[in-house]
Amino acid sequence: MIFDRKNLNNNQLIDFYKKLLWPRLVEEKMLILLRQGRIGKWFSGIGQEAIAIGSTLAMNIDEYILPMHRNLGVFTARDIPLSRLMAQWQGKASGFTKGRDRSFHFGTQEYKIIGMISHLGPQMALADGIALADVLSGRNKATLVFTGEGATSEGDFHEALNIAAVWNLPVIFLIENNGYALSTPVSEQYKARFLVDKAIGYGMEGFRIDGNNLLEVYHTINELATAMREKPRPVLVECMTFRMRGHEEASGTKYVPEHLFDYWKEKDPVVNFERYLIDENVLRTEWIPQMREEFIAQIESEIEKVFSEPDIIPNAETELQDMYKPYNNTAIQHLSNTTKTTRRYIDAISDGLRQSMRKFGNLVIMGQDIAEYGGAFKITQGFVEEFGRARVRNTPICESAAVGAALGLALNGYKAVMEMQFADFVTSGFNQVVNNLAKTYYRWEHPADVVIRMPTGAGTGAGPFHSQSNEAWFTKTPGLKVVYPAFPDDAKGLLMAAIDDPNPVMYFEHKYLYRSTSGEVPDGDYYVEIGKAKVIQEGTRASIITYGLGVHWVIQYAGKYPDLSMEIIDLRSLQPWDKEAVEQSVRKTGRALILHEDTLTSGFGSEIAAHLAEHCFTYLDAPIMRCASLDTAIPMNKDLEDQFLAKSRLEETMERLLAY
Repeated sequence: MIFDRKNLNNNQLIDFYKKLLWPRLVEEKMLILLRQGRIGKWFSGIGQEAIAIGSTLAMNIDEYILPMHRNLGVFTARDIPLSRLMAQWQGKASGFTKGRDRSFHFGTQEYKIIGMISHLGPQMALADGIALADVLSGRNKATLVFTGEGATSEGDFHEALNIAAVWNLPVIFLIENNGYALSTPVSEQYKARFLVDKAIGYGMEGFRIDGNNLLEVYHTINELATAMREKPRPVLVECMTFRMRGHEEASGTKYVPEHLFDYWKEKDPVVNFERYLIDENVLRTEWIPQMREEFIAQIESEIEKVFSEPDIIPNAETELQDMYKPYNNTAIQHLSNTTKTTRRYIDAISDGLRQSMRKFGNLVIMGQDIAEYGGAFKITQGFVEEFGRARVRNTPICESAAVGAALGLALNGYKAVMEMQFADFVTSGFNQVVNNLAKTYYRWEHPADVVIRMPTGAGTGAGPFHSQSNEAWFTKTPGLKVVYPAFPDDAKGLLMAAIDDPNPVMYFEHKYLYRSTSGEVPDGDYYVEIGKAKVIQEGTRASIITYGLGVHWVIQYAGKYPDLSMEIIDLRSLQPWDKEAVEQSVRKTGRALILHEDTLTSGFGSEIAAHLAEHCFTYLDAPIMRCASLDTAIPMNKDLEDQFLAKSRLEETMERLLAY
């Protein structure tokens, strides 16, 4: 192994050695604790420390790094106290996630580190968003994100590199190629000669280096980051290394040929760098035992201090409160005296989005075809002319990376609105929504300030892949808010409230209502409180609880039968939903019909029905009834679609309810 110190002086080299040695000794202690049964799991990075240490030292202290679970050196090189790391690993209250997540699944703005989730690939898109925020702000910074060779097989890898290349984002994508993804060798992971060759396909530079050579890693990353700060663009770096332990200790290493261990043992990054420093007369042999003893004593002290900390006392109320960042919009008010303009549903959405862009200079909107083209439904038409392409961004067809980039923007001081071209396409970004957006605040108290616009629903003959009502997928995901306006004023008010809210919001907008529904909409800033239902019509005989297009079906039905005295509740928000308003209505009428466009089984109406059965049973004069669409995919043919939709069964269901 050949080392080149270049411009590093002796003191710097000694400091590098200490930073390399420290995580090795910490890991050796972890393995002892694991054998003693004092800790439950450990993902070892022994043999790979040079990558984490060298690359972290190469980045500026205020630049973001997104490491993986084998990168202890990133955290220690950023001088995070071992006691805090140990508290995190042990699930103590003084850890970064208050016992809510393990190992390195956390972020910390104090140290500019954004940790991974177990799905491995998604953090690469977050790096895109973080870098984009730096570019938009005129900050000359680079972002470093780690991945393993196994995660390069995931679509997230392709999507993140593609967006970074198209947008010229200063991201260093660092692959730790350690030979195995759990037990799967690289020969079964990819067919390319080298992973770095993939850089060619994205039009970016690629570098393949010795990941066990501390100075080669440092100088490579340092030179790249320096250049990228002045000329933003992404690069791909493949660091060749080897995993000397199992994927985690319980999995063992029996599947690895012994000769590989023999070969890579000779390339141990700590031993080789130590030998180099001795040969260069930078490090004296007699200093090494003293350094080790001092480090080991410090490690013992820090670890035992954490073991002595009290365990967390579970508190359900605290856990529930911490799923969402507290938010109170003092601007929400009744605007009966404000000027109003008659607008279509689609225009109200566009107006709310435009006024939010004017209000928040750090708001970025992104999605497929939303720039000059104005989006598939023309909601953002004219936005590029007013706000510029930097803030109104076309994305490649990559829903997962777009959601991830939106979250990255939020992590680095921005707000983001991402448009799903159709709500159906959210399946391609589902992991980012339910595992990254939804859980970030709960895990480490950073808000995911992202709104995802979801053009949804049937009635236009668009068939199985452009017509689904998939709101129930998200109402059961803690950490997300879900809104679903039925009228133009609510469409504007809920969108502006969602953008103002620092929590992630799924904003469902019904495509059928875009140009078929009009109403008076306040001209200025307008907010509708998320979680508050609206009584559309008062009545005494039965309560109909609905939302979205269902509200219009019910109004039409009630108009046919004005003598039935039906109370119509428009939920407007599904997470949270207005339990108090619904209960109050059902207690008054004694009958409840829950209508929604979604399919019957496991639709959101099931949750409402269960709640009413538990909390309003003694007030009921009839069984709670649900009216929903057929448990099939949505057909394209109009007659089949009409049969599918809940509207075709509304009258018959209401007759049964009233006849009981």
